[in-house]
Parts: sequence; C-alpha cells; structure tokens
Amino acid sequence: MAIKFNILLLTILTLNLGGMAQVQEKPITAEEEQKIWGADTVANKMADKLINENLNMLVSDKLDSLVNTWYIKNAFSYDNTEFNSLPDEIKSYLPDSVYISRLQAIDSFLPLPYNETVRNFIGLYTIRKRELTSYMLGLSNYYFPIFEEALERYQLPLELKYLPIIESALNPKIVSRAGASGLWQFMIGTGKLYGLEINSYIDERNDPIKSSDAAARYLRDLYEIYGDWHVVIAAYNCGPGNINKAVRRSGGKQSYWDIYYSLPRETRGYIPVFIAATYVMNYEKEHLLNPTEPKFKTVTDTIEVHNYLNFEQLSAVLNISVEELRRLNPQYRRDIIPARPDKPYLLKLPNEAISAYIDNQTQIFAYNRDKYFPNNQLVPLKGKSTKSSNGAITPVDGMREITHVVKSGDNLGAIANKYRVSLNDLRAWNDFRKKTLQIGQRITVYVPGKPLKSKEALIAKPAATQPTLANQSVESNTTTAAVPATVETNTTNTVSQSASQTKENNSTSNGEYILYTVQRGDSLFTIAKKFPGITDAELKAFNNIRNVKGLYVGQQLKIPKRA
Repeated sequence: MAIKFNILLLTILTLNLGGMAQVQEKPITAEEEQKIWGADTVANKMADKLINENLNMLVSDKLDSLVNTWYIKNAFSYDNTEFNSLPDEIKSYLPDSVYISRLQAIDSFLPLPYNETVRNFIGLYTIRKRELTSYMLGLSNYYFPIFEEALERYQLPLELKYLPIIESALNPKIVSRAGASGLWQFMIGTGKLYGLEINSYIDERNDPIKSSDAAARYLRDLYEIYGDWHVVIAAYNCGPGNINKAVRRSGGKQSYWDIYYSLPRETRGYIPVFIAATYVMNYEKEHLLNPTEPKFKTVTDTIEVHNYLNFEQLSAVLNISVEELRRLNPQYRRDIIPARPDKPYLLKLPNEAISAYIDNQTQIFAYNRDKYFPNNQLVPLKGKSTKSSNGAITPVDGMREITHVVKSGDNLGAIANKYRVSLNDLRAWNDFRKKTLQIGQRITVYVPGKPLKSKEALIAKPAATQPTLANQSVESNTTTAAVPATVETNTTNTVSQSASQTKENNSTSNGEYILYTVQRGDSLFTIAKKFPGITDAELKAFNNIRNVKGLYVGQQLKIPKRA
C-alpha cells in the first residue's frame, strides 16, 4: 500500500496537476507574520480571523458563466422583481453571531470556522448573487445524489459534494482559463490519470457520473497523503505541488492555517468559499432562497449504445431537441456517440423516452445513415489547417471558416468549447501573442461544413431577435455560426404571400429561402420536421432567434431553400 501511494504522489508531483491555474506568489517572512499576529502563531489565530482579501472573482466568474448556459436561457424562469420585495433584513448582512451559531449547528465532518472572508462570501451567495444561487439550488437536486453516491462509495465526507459549487457553479460544460473542464474542473492530465477518456469525440471530464467517481478517488488519495481535509481541499484547488512548496516554506508545518500565507492567493480564499457554500446550502430557507426548479425532466435513465449515433438522429425520431440531448450527455463533444460493438457507450435519456428508444431503435440508427456516417464509418475529423508562406491560414477540405468576435467574459477555453474544437487547434489557427483576449478581437475558427458565400455571414456575433413580417423588406442575414449549417446571404425584397400557398403549407418561396408563417402550436422542432434537411438548431441560427420559446403566431421565419 505504501508503495502504491508513493508512486501516486511521485506521479502527481511530477505532473503538478490541479483544478485551477497555478498562481506563483511570494510568501511573507516569519518577521512579517509576527508583526501581523504578534507572538502567537498563525495556527492559533488564523481560524478565528483572516485578512479580508477581495477574492470575489473566485466565485463571480463561475456564477456569471452559468448565465450563458442552455440551462439558464431555456430551462429556468426567474422573477427579477423578487429581490425588491424581500424584507430589509434579507437584503443586508446578518450579525456575525447569527452566522457563527448557524455554522456551529451544522453536523459537518469538516471544521467550519467563521471569519470576515467567510462572511463576505456568504453575502455573495445570499445577497449579491442570490438569483444564480437559486439556479444552483435547483440544479443541486439533480447533481447532489450523483456526488453523494460517489463519495459514499469511497467512504468520504458527504460535505465534499459542495466542492463543485465552487469549482463550476454546477455548470458541467464550463472551461476554466487554465483548461480545466467539467463539474469537478479536471485538467486533462489529472483526468487521464484517473481513467477518464478524453479525445476529439468524448470528454468524460464533463460526464457527471464518471467525473464524480474520479474526483472521489482523487480526494481519497490526497487524504492518504496529507491526512487533513482542509489541506486536501486546498490541494484539489492548486495541486499537490503547490501544497508541498507551502509546507517547505513553512518549515515543515502541515496544518492548513500554518501554511496559509505560503499558498497561492486564490487557494487562500478556497476554504472560506467552501465554508460559505456549505452554509448557504444548509440555510437557504432562512434567506428566503427558493430553488429555481428546471423545466426539463430530471428523472432519467441510461441505455447502452453499440453503434455510431448522432444526436440529430435521436432528435428526429424521438422528438427530443438536440440541446436537451447535449444537456443530458455533456461528455459527447460533437453530438456523436462513437460507440462500436466492442466498445459501447452510455446514452442518458428522459425516463419516458427509454421505451420509445427501444421500440424505434432500428429506425433511429437508419435515419439519414449515409449523411451522418458514410459507408457506416465514423468520418475522421478534419479540424487541422496549414499556414502558407505568407502566414495565411489554409483550411483543409470539408471545413469552413468562422470569425468569432470576442465579447466580455470570453476566454480561449470557452470559445473552443462553444465551437467544439480543441484548444490546440484554436491556438494553431490564430497567432496568440498575448494570453489575454481583447473585446472586439476577431478569432478564426474552422468547423465542419461547406464554405459560406457571404463573408459577413461568417462573423459569429450577437444580434437582436427581430421578427420579419410579410410587409417588411428582408435584409441580409447575419447568422450565429456556432451551428455548422450552410446559410446563404439573401437580398431579395418583399414577396407577397398568396392565399393558396398559405392554406397549403403556410410558406412561400422567396429567392434563396422560404418564408414560413408560424401557426398555433408550432415550435422550432415541429417546423424543422416539415422541411427535411434542416434542424431546429439551424432554424434558430438562421433567424437569429435567442429565445426558442418566444415564437408567436403570425411570425415569419426564413427557411433555407436547400430544405
């Protein structure tokens, strides 16, 4: 057993792996430490009082990233006026004595000391970001049973289920600036070390079940090394390499509070954030924080897949949106399950769809088989490009170029995840001389599909959703190019819709696209089914629709003529 953990420790220290970016910081000297705390040691004082460092960005960035997910945009409803109607005592900090007594009342295996920094983070969750906390409370009903099962399997403290709240804000597709991904924010090296499969088609760091099992094993191994849960949590954040440096700088002391000032700055705030997250998850009712329950079905089941399968095949036959399938199966990077008879993969579906899948399995796999898998083969990805002698990027066949305009909050990991390309490819396609991106900066991305005719249609930027009425002129269309669809620019003027055409199919041909009039009961999915060859996601992008639930009777949608 000792040999096993020595090998593990050597491997981890060699890789210097951690869940977040490594931060180098000069520790304070013993003399400086004594000036702050007097003759007493840090170990005696730190648990009671910490310097109130401004570490809100530890939590704020991850909470804000949750806003841009499909969960929040399509699966939740929240009353923005709710905060104004709250009692004054809920909208402000409570006395310290209240927080202290509540923390002491929590039956926690891990110590939960209180200090000014903990108070600051409690306020972030319960006051300043309470709307997003409500979203996380709703998602916790779905994810916490998964976390608890993994932790219980390895007999670990169940309080560790709160770690993903800090790491990812329960956003399974979040990618950090350092490249960590998933609910538990695994780096690629750490994920592979613990058996997670990561390649161009699948990233099990985003699989809630497998990543939770890997995280539990990682936490168990860290505890075998350090024997202190506060140090273990810190090591999960900054990596064992930084912990061992802090121990050496502190003269061999191994208590978290002893090595506090020798830790990276972000890690110094990690334990207070964890304590605050534990507090809010136990006292949400006292702060009138009601879980915002998601509208999607959280009762699911899994089924084993033994052949290549595209999400669009499932969507067309089972009447489940591609976005819903992505939410349930975030580990599949390109909407493709690369399963084979000798290597099956699991597919998660809403519970009521399992029977439909079994009954229609032959039809699902046969649907547009030649389109998605020519000759029943998984077509190799052609995501690489070359540079000519003058530095211009030359894409390979089968790829088309997209220009992404950087907006506030963007980072390379998030952009790569959005277009489902690798971070290395994104760097290869662009000459990144600076680590930070600039708002308005244009980034070249290559995705599968034919080149677009209009250069303007290649720019992926936000556009306001404006309904196109029959009595308005139809202007050039700028599409959000995240969906690999062939969309051509149209400059045709207004076309009168004949009564006979409307009666027949509520659509009229107009140059290079068709105008379809939305009817009662229509959705993007049902409309797409009327026009074989186009998906609901392509309709959304082609018409610059941000809210799929915002369709109204009489609205006119443009359908690409190829449909």
